[in-house]
Amino acid sequence: MVRMTLQRYPIARDIVIDKVISCHYFELAINYWHRGERHDFWELVYIDRGELRVSTDSRDYELKQGDLLVYEPNEFHRPSSNGKIAANMYIVSFECSSPALRFFADNKLFHLGNEEIATVSLIMKEGWNTFGPNPVAGKLARQSDSPFGSEQLFVSYTEMLLLQLMRKADVLKEKKQRASVVKGKQESGLIDKVTAHMKDNLVGNLTLAHLCETFSVGRTHLSMLFKAKFDCGVLEYWNRLKIDKAKEHIRQNNNNLTEISEMLGYNSLHYFSRQFKKTTGMTPSEYAKVLRERLFKQITD
Repeated sequence: MVRMTLQRYPIARDIVIDKVISCHYFELAINYWHRGERHDFWELVYIDRGELRVSTDSRDYELKQGDLLVYEPNEFHRPSSNGKIAANMYIVSFECSSPALRFFADNKLFHLGNEEIATVSLIMKEGWNTFGPNPVAGKLARQSDSPFGSEQLFVSYTEMLLLQLMRKADVLKEKKQRASVVKGKQESGLIDKVTAHMKDNLVGNLTLAHLCETFSVGRTHLSMLFKAKFDCGVLEYWNRLKIDKAKEHIRQNNNNLTEISEMLGYNSLHYFSRQFKKTTGMTPSEYAKVLRERLFKQITD
C-alpha cells in the first residue's frame, strides 16, 4: 500500500477578533445625550430602530434604521437623540489587530442590506446566549448554561459581518466604476450627436435652447459636458466650427469675404470679421493675406 503525502493548505484569516469588550442592546430615551468618549478598541453601532445623531473627530452623522457606524480605536464619538425619534441600538466592541481593519479608517458608515441585517441578528442571538441579556461593558462573563459553541459563533459572526461590509464596499465601488464608464460612453455619444448637428447647421442662428430641446438635455449639463471636453461653452464651440468653415472657404479662394459671410449666416461682413478675429487673432483679410504670402513663398522657393 502506497501512502500518499498530501499538502496541507494554511487557511488565511483576514480578520481575527482577539478580545470582546461589550455587546449590548440599548433602548434610548428621546432626550438621550452622552458627553462623548474615546477608547482604544473598535466599536460597531447598529441602529435597529429610530434615529441617532453622532459627532466624531471627523464629522457628524445622522443615523437611521439599518445604518451601522464603525468607530476606530481612539476616535472620539458623542451620540445623542435628535429629540424627535428615539433610537434602539446594538453595540459590539472588540480588540482586533488585523491590518485589514485599516479599511474602516476611511469607510465608517454603512446602510445594511438583508444579508448583513441577518448577520447582525445572529450576533445578537449568540451574544445573548453567551453573555446574557444585559452584560456589563468591560466585565463580560460567559454564562454557565450557554449553548455549546455560542462564544465562538458570536465572534465568528462578528468577523463575518466585518468581511461582508468590506465586500459590500468593493461591490458598490465596482458598480460605481461601471456606471461611470456607461455614463461616460453615453455622454460621449451625446456630444458626438450635438457636434454633428452643429456641423449640419452652421448657417443661421443656432441657440442653446434649440440644442437642449432637440437632444432632451438640460442647459447646465450640456454646458458642463462641453466645458469638460472642449474647454469652452456650447455656442462658443459652434462659433469655432463656423470660423473653421470660413477658413476653409478662404483657402479654397472660390468666394470673396462678403459671400463667405453670407454663406455662413452672418448679418454683416463687419460682424463676421469681428467674430473671426476673436477666434483666430486676425481678421479674414489678414488671414487671406497670410495664405497668399505663404503660397508665394512656396512657389518662389
